[in-house]
Amino acid sequence: MTVRYPRPLRPGDRIGVTSPSSGVAEALRGRLDVALHDLEARGYEVVVGGCMDGSAHLSAPAAERAAELTDLLTDPTIRAVVPPWGGETAIDLMPLLDFERIGRAEPTWMVGWSDISTIITPLTLLTGVATVHGNNLMDTPYRTPEGLKSWLDIVAAPRGATFAQTPPGRHRSGGWDDWARQPEIRDLTLDAEGTWTRLDGPGDVEVEGRLIGGCIETIGHLAGTPYLDTSRFAGDEPLLVYVEASEDNAFTVCRHLHGMRLAGFFDRAAAVLVGRTHAPAGPTLTQHEAVLDALGPLGVPIVADVECGHVAPHLPLVNGARGRVVHTAARSEIVQTLC
Repeated sequence: MTVRYPRPLRPGDRIGVTSPSSGVAEALRGRLDVALHDLEARGYEVVVGGCMDGSAHLSAPAAERAAELTDLLTDPTIRAVVPPWGGETAIDLMPLLDFERIGRAEPTWMVGWSDISTIITPLTLLTGVATVHGNNLMDTPYRTPEGLKSWLDIVAAPRGATFAQTPPGRHRSGGWDDWARQPEIRDLTLDAEGTWTRLDGPGDVEVEGRLIGGCIETIGHLAGTPYLDTSRFAGDEPLLVYVEASEDNAFTVCRHLHGMRLAGFFDRAAAVLVGRTHAPAGPTLTQHEAVLDALGPLGVPIVADVECGHVAPHLPLVNGARGRVVHTAARSEIVQTLC
């Protein structure tokens, strides 16, 4: 499938904010205000939708969330859509989103991770429009660690642009910052050391392919459906498939990945990237062992502890971009080209 890239974001452009999964609780509105102000300070006009209620696990009924998201993605004056964060059950939007209408419209950037990958991954696979798996809106005020890019850097890049990211060697060891008490916090707590890990055996990795992937616990339930047809999307090209676990234990993650493999999600994978996770091990199975158990039969390089998951910092990946991954004793790097 031909990948279509939205035009670069420029000062004066409009950014839409909606919650297609979970909204923002009143106690966290301060952080939302900080994030919105940061976008405005960069010269963007921000349009906040009506689906933002954070009193329950969903911001609004499914039909309202689907309609608002479709409207934002097809409005020619909206150049990017970024939700505040993910949630739990965005899967309920799949039969309600008008993918044909979205595919006919001028492409608009959509950005997010966690449960938002339940939307952006099918969006790229079904329409060919590139999307960004990276920061959510509430992450945006954080300063970007050396070696990484912000989603705002990526959506402002012209088509054909090439950019490299390297692991900073540091990550967060614990949970989330308390945005209710510190809504303006801008420095990530990166208090643990560690870099990428090859799981399938020793040796250097240098591999290319188009990027696609998402959160195991959410997109895994779409495997085998038309919403997650990676082979149709890939055509004759190899894929660099990335996956990451949020909170499920190693046995559950192992079962999810086995199911995704059996459903064909990894059929065109030239390599698999696995996000760093704090999800628990099982009594006799670590998270790394779970991945290797399920995906080892693919016979492709498997690189784990990549900064593309629920452990900060965040390394944004463009669904649909051409990627090149290098992992050796001397360096680790992912290069993306918007072509």
